Amino acid sequence: MDKVDGFVAAVRAALAAAGDPVKAPEMRRYMKSEMPFHGVPKPERQAVTRRLFAQYPLPDRDSFVGAARKLWQEAEFREERYVAIDLTGHRGYAQWQDSSLLPLHEEMIVTGAWWDYVDEIAVRRVGPILRGEPAVVDPVLRSWAVDADHWRRRTAIICQLGAKDGIDLGLLTFAIEASIVEGDFFLRKGIGWALRQHARLDPAWVRRFVDEHPGLSPLSVREALKHLPR
Repeated sequence: MDKVDGFVAAVRAALAAAGDPVKAPEMRRYMKSEMPFHGVPKPERQAVTRRLFAQYPLPDRDSFVGAARKLWQEAEFREERYVAIDLTGHRGYAQWQDSSLLPLHEEMIVTGAWWDYVDEIAVRRVGPILRGEPAVVDPVLRSWAVDADHWRRRTAIICQLGAKDGIDLGLLTFAIEASIVEGDFFLRKGIGWALRQHARLDPAWVRRFVDEHPGLSPLSVREALKHLPR
């Protein structure tokens, strides 16, 4: 058994052992998931990953990407996909967390197609890569912002949530304007979320943006202005 297979087998066994059959159905209902859960809450999952990431180091980029992809593509329980995402951001593999991972992240975004996967990847994976390699990632996100797939669009909208004063307002504006007319709840919510977060730094800019874009949905406006004085 090679490094990847050994790691993946250990993850599956540990998640199964940590599962709670009482919690599993409720977690599945909450996430509206077709894929079943073992019933491993996040704190317990984090304990599993801390142990296994230390016990089964992956020696090179290919095995790192291969392990994440195998966990994701062959998952039978939702927590296996959570661990795949956890792996892609593990600090022990920081040297490989660059724009070369975008195809893997895109695969997870499109095939996962739900907020629990997409938001983590957008904010904590794609966002940092954008800030590290803006010239490479900006064109990719601009193409995602106008893509037919709404989860790519949502990623382009919310990926800068952690950017603070490093935010690219041109990209944010482009991504939001591309989806203003879309009726999808997750796009409208994402627009409001992105604007609300930036309002913490520059409330005047957000108010002006809202005023200049009357086509924004009531949901987006409500979320954008949620914490600003009336």
